[in-house]
Amino acid sequence: MARSKLFKLFTALMLLGSTAQAQDNTMPATRHTDTIVVGAGCFWGVEKRFEAMDGVIDAVSGYADGNGVQPTYRAITQKRNQHNPNNHAEVVQITFNPAVISLTTLLQRYFEMHDPTQLNRQGNDIGTQYRSIILTNSQAQADAAYQVQAAYQLLLSKAGYGAITTQIKPLREFFPAEQYHQDYIAKNPNGYCPDHSTGVRFANDNKSQTAAVDNSALLSGKHILVIDAENYCPYCEKFKAEVANSYQGDIPLHFRYANAVNGLTLKTPTWATPTIILLQDGKEVFGRQGYLSPDEFYLLLGKFKLGDTEAFDVAFDKGTDSRFCQQYEIFKNTPDGVFTDKLSGAPLFDTRDRFDSGTGWLSFTKAVNGAVIEKPDNSYGMRRTEIRAKVSGIHLGHVFNDGPNGRPRYCINATVLDFVPRSQG
Repeated sequence: MARSKLFKLFTALMLLGSTAQAQDNTMPATRHTDTIVVGAGCFWGVEKRFEAMDGVIDAVSGYADGNGVQPTYRAITQKRNQHNPNNHAEVVQITFNPAVISLTTLLQRYFEMHDPTQLNRQGNDIGTQYRSIILTNSQAQADAAYQVQAAYQLLLSKAGYGAITTQIKPLREFFPAEQYHQDYIAKNPNGYCPDHSTGVRFANDNKSQTAAVDNSALLSGKHILVIDAENYCPYCEKFKAEVANSYQGDIPLHFRYANAVNGLTLKTPTWATPTIILLQDGKEVFGRQGYLSPDEFYLLLGKFKLGDTEAFDVAFDKGTDSRFCQQYEIFKNTPDGVFTDKLSGAPLFDTRDRFDSGTGWLSFTKAVNGAVIEKPDNSYGMRRTEIRAKVSGIHLGHVFNDGPNGRPRYCINATVLDFVPRSQG
């Protein structure tokens, strides 16, 4: 080709590119993402679980698959629509990166996070709005959904469950839910996650506990049982971070999935996570669904462990031991070791800082670093500084400025302490 023709062709291509760029200068770059819409009961927990998965870019609560019903929470929750087959379903629109999480994996997690054999309900949530449903945007998505459903049915049948009721349909239109429903669990940090999963999981996931968990150790003595979530539950993570991770008490604390409580006698439903249950010889004494703050947890534990005793009054009603009480007489001359919080097990005071003040209460020149907090106490017309355990928050005593050699005197009630000898070697 002659040089002049090459130049003309190059110029034409450059002009064509410039024209195309001018015409399409708002065209976005290709996005390697996909979307799918699913319903698995109340959309709050479903949204949060998907948002926690690697590869999920966004999850939005909303309504879909209705006909003749307004896509609003007020409309779909009206009693007349509870059993209306044309009601909208509570759904979640998931935007994901297939290069990070495949559609198959996403659908596997979807089936695992609820009970797809329940028709128009999940646990206590009853009505067509809670139906199990997958709404696809292509035939390829529908084929994948049917394949995963068939594989999960085999696993469910083997575990003794019935037929899957999940509907698989093309998506007509997705309606985002009201703003207060978006990220609802994040906006309400002290609740629980409804967890209606069957515990049946695909073979490539080895994280699941099974019903064969040995609970024989829980059949004797006092125990704390926490029903944990198989999938992500922010309330469970918060309870672990703020309570369980710092607990060192002598009443054992156990985490179990809802399908792994065989052999125990429970009264409280186990579909909410976390659920905290106190056990005596394998039988429930008390149960509470939802997150417990440290103050709530230790008050509950105090009743369970201490009962109606002087120690409970001291710990929670700011009471005071009798002078030279029995526990003081036991603790005043212990061997080398550490005094711990009677409830949390956290170290509080060291025998190496103990001295005999002659007051009839245990006295120390200091606390274990970071173990206690100080609070002003102006009760009874006095100005004092109260000492509380940092982990459990229980009342320990007071600190005064009349210790030996100008040091403080921590005046501490013996009944709220335990003693651990220092290990030798």
